[in-house]
Amino acid sequence: MRPALLPALAAICGLTPLAAQQRAISDSDLFAFRWVASPQISPDGRYAAYVLVTVNAKHDGYETSLWIVGTDGAATPRRLTAGPHDAAPRWSPDGTTLAFLRSKDGRPQLHLLPLSGGEAQQLTDLPKGASAAAWSPDGKTIAFTSTTTPEDLAKKDKDKGDEPKSDVRIVTQAEFRADDEGYLDPAEHTHIWTAPAGMPGDEPAKARQVTTGSFDEEAPQWSRDGARILFVSDRVAESYYYPPDNNVYAIPAGGGALDTIVDISGPVFAASLAPDGKAVAFRGWINPRATRSYNQSDLFVWRDGRAKNLTADYDFDMGTDVIGDQAPPRGGGGAPTIWTADGKAVIVTTTEHGRSNLVRFDAQTGAREPLTTGDHAVLGYTATPDGRRFVLTIGDPTHLPDVYALDAQTKHLTQLTHVNDSLFAKRQLVTPEDFWYTSFDGKKIETWILKPVGFTPGKKYPLILNIHGGPHTAYGYIFFHEMQWMAAKGYVVVYPNPRGSTTYGQEFGNIIQYKYPGDDYKDLMIAVDSVIRRGYVDSTRLGVTGGSGGGLLTDWTVSHTHRFAAAVSQRDVADWLSFWYTADFTLFQPSWFRSTPFRDPQEFLTRSPVRYADSITTPLMFILGDADLRTPPTQGGEAMFRALKYLHKTSVQVRFPGESHELSRSGKPVHRVERLQHILNWFDKYLLGKQTTVYDVR
Repeated sequence: MRPALLPALAAICGLTPLAAQQRAISDSDLFAFRWVASPQISPDGRYAAYVLVTVNAKHDGYETSLWIVGTDGAATPRRLTAGPHDAAPRWSPDGTTLAFLRSKDGRPQLHLLPLSGGEAQQLTDLPKGASAAAWSPDGKTIAFTSTTTPEDLAKKDKDKGDEPKSDVRIVTQAEFRADDEGYLDPAEHTHIWTAPAGMPGDEPAKARQVTTGSFDEEAPQWSRDGARILFVSDRVAESYYYPPDNNVYAIPAGGGALDTIVDISGPVFAASLAPDGKAVAFRGWINPRATRSYNQSDLFVWRDGRAKNLTADYDFDMGTDVIGDQAPPRGGGGAPTIWTADGKAVIVTTTEHGRSNLVRFDAQTGAREPLTTGDHAVLGYTATPDGRRFVLTIGDPTHLPDVYALDAQTKHLTQLTHVNDSLFAKRQLVTPEDFWYTSFDGKKIETWILKPVGFTPGKKYPLILNIHGGPHTAYGYIFFHEMQWMAAKGYVVVYPNPRGSTTYGQEFGNIIQYKYPGDDYKDLMIAVDSVIRRGYVDSTRLGVTGGSGGGLLTDWTVSHTHRFAAAVSQRDVADWLSFWYTADFTLFQPSWFRSTPFRDPQEFLTRSPVRYADSITTPLMFILGDADLRTPPTQGGEAMFRALKYLHKTSVQVRFPGESHELSRSGKPVHRVERLQHILNWFDKYLLGKQTTVYDVR
């Protein structure tokens, strides 16, 4: 990978001419960020297509377009489509055509773009839109999914003067709405469709529905001979009553009876058919007899009716499992399971201690060999049919992701894009310091420290503890704008992976079951103590923040200690009883609590921060999305705010209209920037003594 910038070292040794021309990163730099997503390598390995995501001129949304670049790294990228909402490129088997999604009347429709020249032509015209394309091996047919029903098609051409459909909802299922999606239609199911893949001309092609019924089918892929379509499905009614369990099925390409291909007691992710068509590799887990709040994924190969776990002795996560605030918004991605051409090995990403890399596993023994190494995160990737060449997106703490080419034999990486280099060359970024410390019970905990831009030894700085959500996710080697901006504003930023975090093994992740929050809070406090002992932190100017589960732990922290001078709780959980009843997903499975709030309210109350509102003395800001269905404001910041106002304590809500739980990651760009401004305004007010009246009672 390219060398990381070293602004902290430059600050200590004296500004270089380059550093003198740089300035610290700002909140509004987000408007100039460019994100790459969905890298797709051509069948011959010579080209990479990808999606470029940018902020629109009004700063209230994102635009996406398709680009192409040679994998030899010799040429600059070339734009293929104008956008503004093009995504999910997929190469035809002969490499002459790209299928992609383009928004039309608010719905994504498949289009075909001939790479020899000419305009893109619309392939599908379904009332509910289409998903990304899966090309048949002969390139004559495209499979995809859609929620379109025969009734939708029948109504499509009817007189628009028909009586409007009632807007009254009849709810019969426990999961009836989803964050960032809204209310769910229980009669709507995702089914597999096909369409002829020839250039359609003036009129879209006639699509054909392949699967029907009352269950969803996802992730279609073709058998090697093109006779069948494989897919993943959970075919259990009201499956939220049971542990996760989906299987791989196959159906004749023209429709017909289903065959079960993979049948395990657990979830299946990224299933991939072996070159000989006799085995399937996938990520997932076998549901344990005892319920766990966290199940670490393994890599399996299904052959002859049995699943072989290739990673039973590898106690780390399959896939990319690091959290940041700069995943490509609305750009799409993918982390497939890749077979080598001889069927002897399987390639996937794994994440160890916050580092995500590509790893090759022997399909018989599970012996592993890294294909990439380093302090970074491999986010998305695809490979040529023989598994020898890859294109992938890689990011690290001082670089937003770019597209790279990888030779899987030599392990040589070639950088193909530099989408943010011109911007970041003019910014001073901080390389985080990786630090392990010993917690109260001897467990080793990993944290990262960002020192302020221009850090001066011997000076005392304010500190912000930033807590991740999940709780089963992890910080790691990925770009985090929020952290960098805090460092740019003069703060030491500490962001640990306390117990309950992923990428440290099954036991470390699941240890907080029935104890959340609890010992993880102790880990966080010892992280702060460990940094204070280094001598450059002013212990009277401590701040704490976090989102989602990190918001819960922020509330918990200030209700159990008075050491923090200011706190910002984002999209939080404050009242577990209300959360159980109002969140978009159910808690029917006893993975977080042993019982229910109507049978044992005390367990829920004991672990609810709002229960301890009397103890809070820290000035507390709540960042809330009005459309957040994952942690509804009524049970979180709004409930805590009401309690604190009753007690005449310092508190304020900052509400973002129309924003879901995804506010910090893919909310409106202008809202994302305003969110950063409010967080730092609050800390500046109470940690730096800066005057502001915007949060005063009016």
